[in-house]
Amino acid sequence: MITRFLSLTGKYFLFLKRVFRKPEKWTLFFRQFFVEADKLVISSIPLIALISVFIGAVLVIQTANNMGSPFIPKMYIGYMARESLVLEFCSTMVCLILAGKIGSNISSEIGTMRITEQIDAMEMMGVNSACFLVLPKILSATLLTPLLMLMSFIVGLFGGYLIVAIGDMVIMADYITGIRYAFNGFYVTYSIIKTAVFSFIICSVSSFYGYYATGGSLGVGRSSTAAIVAASALILIFNLILTHLLL
Repeated sequence: MITRFLSLTGKYFLFLKRVFRKPEKWTLFFRQFFVEADKLVISSIPLIALISVFIGAVLVIQTANNMGSPFIPKMYIGYMARESLVLEFCSTMVCLILAGKIGSNISSEIGTMRITEQIDAMEMMGVNSACFLVLPKILSATLLTPLLMLMSFIVGLFGGYLIVAIGDMVIMADYITGIRYAFNGFYVTYSIIKTAVFSFIICSVSSFYGYYATGGSLGVGRSSTAAIVAASALILIFNLILTHLLL
């Protein structure tokens, strides 16, 4: 098992070495960059927005239900919702969701190209297929997914605002005061860094499993499942590492 793990790790880094080479045609690279940005990031906006608005509302309800003491100011409901969103949900949880959506998309797309011999045809024509197919995906997701994190943070706070507006658990002024209270701007930077690292993991790992898929259509399904599991596990591991290093 250890030998297989080390072999897989070495193969992954050799794959990245092929990916991060100078593109043969920059015009094709930038064109593909924007195509992948639309397919991987922009198309994820509705899903992330929907999840974030409900998570923000749920956080406010749960916090309010656990702060029944009259000695605790109600503004801490907004404060706790804000800290939960910016520190963990908008980076880690959103990327775990994207690992399923983006990871399966990338792995199945590249895996299908592998089993239909389209990648072999590129190699026969002298094209660096790893760079051509994977580099635009990694760069577009790594650079633009942090914007999804910021959107998720804002929408999550708005979800809490909505539940406060229609309920009576806390006065609106207290909720807004809690959102503004003792705000640490570095937490946003910390969340952006985590999101960028997690996005790199999702795209590179999913591309790796898809690129080396074997066994026909069943093999593509297996590679997609393995990619999602591996990316999710690495996200949790690097979440611990980055939190320890940055906070």
